[in-house]
Amino acid sequence: MNMVKATRRFEEWLRRRTAIVEPDLRTKHKHMAAEGRLIWGVNDFDEAAELPYTNDLLRLATSAILAAEEGHLALKPKEACNAILDGYGKSLAEHGGAFVLEEEHKWLRQIATGELRDPVPFWKKMDGLPEVKSAIPASAREALEHLLPAQTLNYRVVRRVAGLGSLGHVRLVALTETYGGKIAREAKALVPSSVYWASESEGPTEILYQAIMSHAVRTPDPFVQVRGRWIVRRLSPHCLRIELDELPKNRDECRLLFAMGWETANIHLGSRGALKEVRRHLETIT
Repeated sequence: MNMVKATRRFEEWLRRRTAIVEPDLRTKHKHMAAEGRLIWGVNDFDEAAELPYTNDLLRLATSAILAAEEGHLALKPKEACNAILDGYGKSLAEHGGAFVLEEEHKWLRQIATGELRDPVPFWKKMDGLPEVKSAIPASAREALEHLLPAQTLNYRVVRRVAGLGSLGHVRLVALTETYGGKIAREAKALVPSSVYWASESEGPTEILYQAIMSHAVRTPDPFVQVRGRWIVRRLSPHCLRIELDELPKNRDECRLLFAMGWETANIHLGSRGALKEVRRHLETIT
């Protein structure tokens, strides 16, 4: 089955399990078909599934190599892969460790903050999002209100388009103000992993988002929660992913990919029953 046909069949399967925002899905197709290439990606833990640990490392390495080919990284493929693998192996050996930027990792904090995190353009963009005119699912409204600082706050709900892998999934953002400050809370529809579709499984499907957050080596974020079939989180200028184009030119790319490999191991350390086999296999390839 070619990629186009597989994508179409997967999306037909997805429509039977969640409401799809068709215009967003068409935007996703447009991006995937850019310059004749088909691109598939997953953000966060949206569609996580139990797979060989090497799957995440291969995806990360592939992303780094593609970024280098597009001129976003100056590293050679071997350098990128070695940095990722070094970070992954060291994290496993040292039982991981979260990146707390407020106290350590000054170099990473400088990368993560900058002019593009300016709150003025961020909130201007949020305020310009289109308001939702249709009925909002009761489960989504409950999820959003659960994360607001007070149940009595008046808020408006807007629609947000972000990322690529989850385009087509419903994203709702509650915007309000309290004590003179703006607040944004997002609810995004969760769906099962495409692994269930690929294996033609007709049985029950499991969403592993909460399990991963609970067991991985990480600093818990009280503003990221799974509420039924929704993932809800806080949006702010400093609670967004960092794009390669936003990074300073004088960054240490090997160090950055080392950190990405380390963080991958932080997540895998949550699967404690598999660690012995992972470490044994890792020794055969390093």
